[in-house]
Amino acid sequence: KKDIPAANFIIHEIHCSRNIEVCRYCSESIPKSEMKNHIESEHVQVTCKCRMKMENSLLKDHEASACPLRPALCQYCDIQLTFNKLQEHELYCGARTELCAGCARNIMLKDLKEHPWVCG
Repeated sequence: KKDIPAANFIIHEIHCSRNIEVCRYCSESIPKSEMKNHIESEHVQVTCKCRMKMENSLLKDHEASACPLRPALCQYCDIQLTFNKLQEHELYCGARTELCAGCARNIMLKDLKEHPWVCG
């Protein structure tokens, strides 16, 4: 949006009223010739693989940050699972042990980061 000189304002206003429409869903100014395509591509209802319904324009953000079925990596073994199964897996996976080369004790994976301070 930019300033319109007063001398051109009436012509501009006539042009806009003939050619531009405000989308009833997102309030964006869209050329009338593209409005049908805009609504079909941005505002049509779609269903995510998690069965949640939303506008098509929101699907990518949902799949990346909110979908319970989005891919997630275990911090202990780097296996990829769905986000809704990650916490349960990490509770199990973090409780596995590895032998410490320094003190020869079995240390749980979830404690390996802090262990060097205890082990010395």
